[in-house]
Amino acid sequence: MIVGVPKEIKDSERRVAVTPSGAHALCAAGHTVVVQADAGTGSGFADAEYADAGARIEKDAAAVWAAEMVVKVKEPLPAEYAMLAAGQILFTYLHLAAEPELTRQLVERTVTSIAYETVQSADGRLPILEPMSEVAGRMAPQVAAQLLTHVGGGRGLLLAGVPGVAPARVIILGAGTVGANAARIALGMGADVTVFNRGLDRLRALDTTLNGRATTMAAHPESIAEAVQTADVVIGAALVTGARAPRLVTEAMVRTMRPGSVIVDVAVDQGGCVETIRPTSHTHPTYTLHDVVHYAVPNMPGAVPRTSTIALTNVTLPYVRLIAERGFQSAVTSPELAAGVNTYRGVVTHRAVAEAVGLPFVPLGDALAR
Repeated sequence: MIVGVPKEIKDSERRVAVTPSGAHALCAAGHTVVVQADAGTGSGFADAEYADAGARIEKDAAAVWAAEMVVKVKEPLPAEYAMLAAGQILFTYLHLAAEPELTRQLVERTVTSIAYETVQSADGRLPILEPMSEVAGRMAPQVAAQLLTHVGGGRGLLLAGVPGVAPARVIILGAGTVGANAARIALGMGADVTVFNRGLDRLRALDTTLNGRATTMAAHPESIAEAVQTADVVIGAALVTGARAPRLVTEAMVRTMRPGSVIVDVAVDQGGCVETIRPTSHTHPTYTLHDVVHYAVPNMPGAVPRTSTIALTNVTLPYVRLIAERGFQSAVTSPELAAGVNTYRGVVTHRAVAEAVGLPFVPLGDALAR
């Protein structure tokens, strides 16, 4: 199979979908890998490394997008829509619940799209989303700590406090991979941490893992509203697989926050779990609304591209090889890969995505049988 690896064009996105060692593994298995020039430069991988691995380097993005399977990091942007081809396999993070226009483009152009974030194992894990959630979760308290400073636009607080001065109060919404990692780092930085989650099982597991150092709370609207009012930092980390993130913090709640408080909504790529959130970028990462600093960069892990690229390829490469070696229809006999298929032959094959964007849902099995 011909596998294309284009250069990412999202603002300050320096990750690349395949490392040189990944390209070597694919080429050694008999596949053709076409990498756009400078695609890996931001992650510290030179074109020469890909060439030495057996990949072909192309300057023209269209030549890369002409591949049978295109492997990316982030969703296609409008400038790339024209290069989407009928029957092409697109394997990347898509977050289509928050991208109705992209979903329509994939459907109309009959692209076979497989979303990293909805590939799901039998035990409910999201193996491709997990490493980037770990990165984003660990970054969130670091970002918040900078934004809390006076020069960052915040209240002028040190996250950890000092003897005689209380630490900042950090509220985390969600106890999944993002929330657990955010809690671990925020505690390590000395913050006062409270984690909210709808399911108590995750809270019990997190309480055990963190040795009771964080406060855990059931996520009821009243308790969230009370906590947000006195929070210095709110980290949005709620996720419903494939669906739009639940709105847990209303605008009315944001209005009650103290001036200079900070919101870091990691769930923004799924629409965000704070009502006042809108996507920002690494170039312009924040805005202030109701005197509260909002940070909502959808591709947070792009700020640490070397770490993120290696972590991502570690989990994506086995699936890329499976698809390349067996072909799409045979590869999706794997239930976890089948769960990742969002569109196929002009229909939406993921129920949560279909419901979020208002398009008909067709089960993958039915679409394959057409």
